[in-house]
Amino acid sequence: MDIEQMRRQLQTLTDRAEITDLMDRYLRSFDERVFDEEWARAFHTEDVTAEMPIGTIHGRDALMAHIRRGMALFDRTVHFATNAVIEIDGDRATARGAQLSTHVLADGSEEFFASGGHTETTLVRTADGWRIAATALRVVWTQGTPPKVPEEWTAPPAA
Repeated sequence: MDIEQMRRQLQTLTDRAEITDLMDRYLRSFDERVFDEEWARAFHTEDVTAEMPIGTIHGRDALMAHIRRGMALFDRTVHFATNAVIEIDGDRATARGAQLSTHVLADGSEEFFASGGHTETTLVRTADGWRIAATALRVVWTQGTPPKVPEEWTAPPAA
């Protein structure tokens, strides 16, 4: 192996570690429940697109508002991700994996709701590091009592 091959291999390993760290911190942030502008900039591009079970959101500010109000439906949460397959192509990457989301409803009932599914994420390298440009959560099963989602939430919220 020559020096250039080793440099490319080291860059790939570094990129993979940075993407894994970003994705782990992102999912953990849901349980820490701080969804402010600093949070949004740390994880997303300005023009991020997020496809979720209750709709598709465009833009970092709209996504921040959507996640903030959606997570308010839960008193406590724990999110897990595993089996990530990361493919890197220069300054773009994809990450596909499994996600388990556990929730206790915030309506005072203490009811439990869980969902399992798959995530597909597109990332881009920015001047500040890797950021999520697009993400999709595809829920394949649920268990327990889902939260009552207001009908008007099927449309993206105002930022």
